[in-house]
Amino acid sequence: MFEIRKRRTAVAAAAIGVSAALALTGCAGGGSEPAATYDPNEKVTLNFAFWGNDVRADLYDQAFAAFNEEYPNITVNSSFLGFPEFWEKRQTEAAGGGLPDVMQFDYSYLRQYSENGLLLDLDPYLGSTIETDAIADNILGIGVVDGTTTGIATSTNAWGLYTNPKLLEQVGVAGYEGGGSWDDYADWMKQVTTAGSAQGISGGTDWTGRIQNFEIQLRAEGAELFSEDGEPGFDKARLAEFWEQGAEVRDPAITIPQQRLEEIYPLSGFDAAQTASELTWDNFGAGYLGNLGEGYTELGLVAPPITKEGAKDLYLKPSMLHTISAKTDHPEAAATLVNFLVNSPEVGAIFGTNRGLPASETQLEGADLGGLDAQIRDYEESIQDRLGDAPPVPIVGAGTLEEKFRQIGQELGFGTLTVDEAVDQFFNEMDVVLNQ
Repeated sequence: MFEIRKRRTAVAAAAIGVSAALALTGCAGGGSEPAATYDPNEKVTLNFAFWGNDVRADLYDQAFAAFNEEYPNITVNSSFLGFPEFWEKRQTEAAGGGLPDVMQFDYSYLRQYSENGLLLDLDPYLGSTIETDAIADNILGIGVVDGTTTGIATSTNAWGLYTNPKLLEQVGVAGYEGGGSWDDYADWMKQVTTAGSAQGISGGTDWTGRIQNFEIQLRAEGAELFSEDGEPGFDKARLAEFWEQGAEVRDPAITIPQQRLEEIYPLSGFDAAQTASELTWDNFGAGYLGNLGEGYTELGLVAPPITKEGAKDLYLKPSMLHTISAKTDHPEAAATLVNFLVNSPEVGAIFGTNRGLPASETQLEGADLGGLDAQIRDYEESIQDRLGDAPPVPIVGAGTLEEKFRQIGQELGFGTLTVDEAVDQFFNEMDVVLNQ
């Protein structure tokens, strides 16, 4: 019988800070040549790590059970954490040379871990152990760093704006129609907060705490967060301008107070049914519904505000990838698991769009895209006129900078930093990361 040992580590405290400079050098191991052909009679144990919640954990359990129908000799030990804590743990493991065999992986860390030799070269497995016919070349290219494939995209997603129709009906405010200006969105949030004040319902969260909202504003202006060479596409004045937007919307008459967000962590205001909207990646919907619980069957999903009409500010990104540790003792078995998680129609039926729209055609065919899943597919079709080219593979340290941006957003929310101090802090961090 297939054995899945789960270490479901609950996140019960505030996010652990991510260190500015990662001690990854000297941790490389393994090589680009595959090990001996996998023996299907050999008992193998693989450690698999992912970020998510109980909803995603249950989906992975189902996927591993289906995997066992074909590979009963492979034991998968799975563990998960919240997103910040997941990367803090990976950094500790990387420094000690003990990464899990297979990992759910974020695009923002791919270059960093690849260039430090921590991820297995997957090219020898492509077209054989890992089937590639059902994955478009441009999607396969997402996992290539410096000419070497180190990650396989499971799915794609886009930045969007979720709304809670049940809360909006409760407070008597119509849903946000999508698009419009950032001021339009702020005005709508204020309407919701005013109408829901007696019930503790706010319109949304200060959008300046997420670097992705800064990114789409920059893209609307023809810039990127960072170039391929790691040059920032903004100066201190532009970042200050962005965070000043937060000074206007952090008013509790418009958005949920930071203190309340801390009290309900690890849930967000949207997960906890205390805010009626959330700007985030479109594949977060299933997790939201799972956390909202019984009585919630639908969400709204519309385009985020736009900085400049006609701009190609949005893009499709890999919602996540799967990677293998360069030091795994079982590279062929690990590649077999990755292939199943990326290509299996059964996995498509299990996950739907929880990980984003499946990147593999065979997995997409297995997904029954009804309800929220169909809504996400339709949403990505609806924003075609705003989709531009994806940005370069994130620079080394992109994940660290994203986490620093989030932490500074928290401090701005508490009022413990001025905008000028926040800008100086971020540029100091950026200087360390870009020049390490």
